[in-house]
Formats: sequence, structure tokens, C-alpha cells
Amino acid sequence: MADNLKTGTTTLAIKCKDGVVLAADKRATAGNLIANKSVNKIFPIEDYMAITTAGTVSDIQLLLKLIKAEIRLKRLRTNKKVSVSEAVNLLAGMVYSNIRKMSMIPGISHFLFAGHDKTGHHIYDIYPDGSLAEVDDFITSGSGSVFVFGVLETLYKPGMSIEEGKSLAIKAMNASLQRDSASGNGVDIVTIDSSGLYKHVWHKTINSGLAE
Repeated sequence: MADNLKTGTTTLAIKCKDGVVLAADKRATAGNLIANKSVNKIFPIEDYMAITTAGTVSDIQLLLKLIKAEIRLKRLRTNKKVSVSEAVNLLAGMVYSNIRKMSMIPGISHFLFAGHDKTGHHIYDIYPDGSLAEVDDFITSGSGSVFVFGVLETLYKPGMSIEEGKSLAIKAMNASLQRDSASGNGVDIVTIDSSGLYKHVWHKTINSGLAE
């Protein structure tokens, strides 16, 4: 069962005028079984960068360890902060290599990468094949993304504040948790503000939908 454990999931990222908002649910599944009800799917890479995760858990855990180690090594060698662009390209290369390895278990992983550096706020979509795209407004991943996109397309406005982005993230996650059986059990929301500070700003444990 552990070999097939997946975070078949809902994650999202919203770009705001004063930062970035990330959100994810708490459920992990193994086929039709809810294998874990309290999974963390948002992880800091540095104080000013974070990712959301979806896919095969074992591959996600390995790639997280590798990217954190590579960023630390690069910082030690250069004595400089790693830019968001440098970090996301490193991770995209790892994803590209990982999915092309021969394996009995497909190495599927999907990351949303967000951060702030001297060039501003950034959101990237790292697709399971290793392709990379920067996002100017919002993005969502996982089995519940179809429900989230409808809410974000309707309610997102350019120039939203982080607080407005947080409220929108709650509405969007609620739509997914109400309809996607692979997403549920709670929501985490993280922000990275204009000072480049990662904050876990909201958490709710639930059994069905979110109360607005």
C-alpha cells in the first residue's frame, strides 16, 4: 500500500500585489482508501520559497530532500542567496530526470513553486514531465483542480492583497473539498510576503466542506 500512496489532492497558488498565497488539503489516498488524514503538502524550501506537492509520496519526499540539499550547497559555494529562478530550474531538472527512470512505480510528482526575491513575487508550475512555466495570476494542481479553477477564474482580481487572496483560497479549496473524494480532512494556507517571509497563516481540520 505504501508503494501506491498518493496525495491525490488539491493545491493552489495565488499571486497578490503584496505576496503569494499557497493552499493545500490534508488527505492522502491509496486507491479508494483514505490512507492519511493529516498530510502536510506545503513545504518551505528557504525562508522566502515554498512548494506545494501532488503525486507519488515517495518521489515527492526524495525530491524535497534533494532540492533542499542542492540549494544549501549552492548557497555555501557562492555565499549568496539562491534566486527563485535558480531554485525552480534545479527542481524542474530533477523532476525531468525522475520520471524518465525505469521503475515499477511511476515517479509522478507535480509541484507549484512560489517565492520572493529581489526581482519580485513568483509562481511556477512544475508539471510531472519536468516542464516549467511561470504563472502571472493563479494556478492549481491535483485531482480537485477542476473545481478550484472555476472559482479562481470567476473571483480572482489582479492587484488583490494577501488577505483577499487568503479568503479566495478558502473559497476555492471549499469547492474542491465538497466535490473531490481524493481531497479533504483539512486545509493549510501559507503566505510569502513582500519581505520574503514564509508564514503558515491558516489551518483548519474538517470532515467535509469548509464553513465560510
